Amino acid sequence: MATHRPARTVSVVFLWHMHQPEYRDPRDGVYQQPWTYLHAIKDYADMAAHLERWPEARVVVNFVPILLEQLADYASQIERYRQTGDITQLRDPMLVALVEPAAVTGERRLAVLHGLLRAHRERMIERFEPFSRLVAAVEGLLDTADPAGYASDALIGDLSAWYHLAWAGETLRQGDSRLRELLANDGGFSATARQSLLHVIGETIGDLFDRYGRLADRGQIELSMTPYAHPILPLLQDLRAGHEAEPDAPSPRAEVYPDGEERARWHIDHGREVFRRLLGRDPTGCWPSEGAISEPTVRLLDEAGFAWAASGQQVLRNSLNHAHQALHCEHRVFARPGQSLRLFFRDDGLSDRIGFDYQNWHADDAVEDLTHHLVSIADTCDHLGVEAPVVPIILDGENAWEHYPDNGFWLLDGLYKRLSAHPRIEMTTFSAVLDRAPEHVELKALVAGSWVYGNLATWIGEPAKNRAWDRLVEARRAYIEAEARGRWNQETRARNAQQLAVCEGSDWFWWFGDDNPAEATRDFDRLFRLQLARLYELLERPVPANLDEPISVPTSKPGQVTGGGTMRRGQA
Repeated sequence: MATHRPARTVSVVFLWHMHQPEYRDPRDGVYQQPWTYLHAIKDYADMAAHLERWPEARVVVNFVPILLEQLADYASQIERYRQTGDITQLRDPMLVALVEPAAVTGERRLAVLHGLLRAHRERMIERFEPFSRLVAAVEGLLDTADPAGYASDALIGDLSAWYHLAWAGETLRQGDSRLRELLANDGGFSATARQSLLHVIGETIGDLFDRYGRLADRGQIELSMTPYAHPILPLLQDLRAGHEAEPDAPSPRAEVYPDGEERARWHIDHGREVFRRLLGRDPTGCWPSEGAISEPTVRLLDEAGFAWAASGQQVLRNSLNHAHQALHCEHRVFARPGQSLRLFFRDDGLSDRIGFDYQNWHADDAVEDLTHHLVSIADTCDHLGVEAPVVPIILDGENAWEHYPDNGFWLLDGLYKRLSAHPRIEMTTFSAVLDRAPEHVELKALVAGSWVYGNLATWIGEPAKNRAWDRLVEARRAYIEAEARGRWNQETRARNAQQLAVCEGSDWFWWFGDDNPAEATRDFDRLFRLQLARLYELLERPVPANLDEPISVPTSKPGQVTGGGTMRRGQA
């Protein structure tokens, strides 16, 4: 009598990457953009709530240390304002506009008016009819000679209240009685009501550390990290690393990034310190910034003692092709010879379905589609005789959801419910996979690249990106000279290293070029030059005149940008 062995299961590891760059003016600590706290109340809070609702779900949540520092800063400044009533304690003009609109004056008042319009038109503005009316009124004012002068404090207060209600996470709007009461308001918001909204914002941000800590303590999530300020490690280590995937790509004038290996190690070590201080634990794994890896990078991560790292599927394919290494199943655990570090590679197709495609699907259909694909992978791996296949689904944990109805609530709720109970799908974490000591595939070669198209072209190669690298290299050389000639005490050394790290972050380079919205390109260009100028000031060196001029001059090309410029697909 024939016997039938049970069908094999497939492990799926969701990694949600939480990241925002340093938005504070290095001179006075005033936030130049509000995205850190807005994503906190919208996406970081919602993500925790979904996991709390479905305790059998398992995921990896990756935090960038420089984001954690800003979250802690927001929670602290809001609490100080609550205790003292001193408006100067709030260092984000958007929060000041919420509670004391009259305190926002001059050029900052006009900037706040523009900022309060920056929300997804269909999903966040038009969803709330009073908000939509106010936006239309302000858009009319912007055509006048003095928009900020014509905008009353009452208008800015009401617009700000609706803006923050629209940016609140779906679980927050559903679960907080104070927000439900505010949402029922069709008229003006009193100062007391707006104060109440600020209190919700502060409490939500302050609670995030404990919420994610509890999820980790009960084994529901694995917390991992990215190097401190989100630098592209392969480029710090070798400014020509991008040529491995694109040999003919243009390069900056500089041949190398001075002492880049040292700086890469600093970002890892300092990132760990911040992670430990704010989350109370050491990370086992690392999602390198943008999944960017190279041979020197994985060696460094291995030396640092990480158990695992992850990158993009096209990096795996480039590496296999380079070594003429045949592989029938990509859903495996990988390693380089002689290293204990284990490598996982993103399933670009499934990750991009969540990041880009399912936003226009009914949530039930999207859940069914993803489930079907995972079961198909299990069947294929079973047929190939692959033991314990692993499907990494890795994507931005914050920017996709504003393109979904209700901030992606129904998709995430449905996915966690379905997958956590599916007999052939196991939701798990990378460390849990490694606890089983699975067999791994030894990669004969590793071609430098990232999760974006398998190369490094998003951060180097285009004229504006290369100019930005040249400005950074010039600043790094000035830093080395100042360090050699000066007598820095421990405090000065730490302060200067921190400022240099901010300048080394990847986001500046991401936004340079013509494939991003012009407004965002200008914002990040100005911020990058501001951070570099502050570095020179700290070094007591003259600020170069070239930092007065834009590095990237954007041109509008309609239809080029998908996902608002904040996201990219893994495959071209």
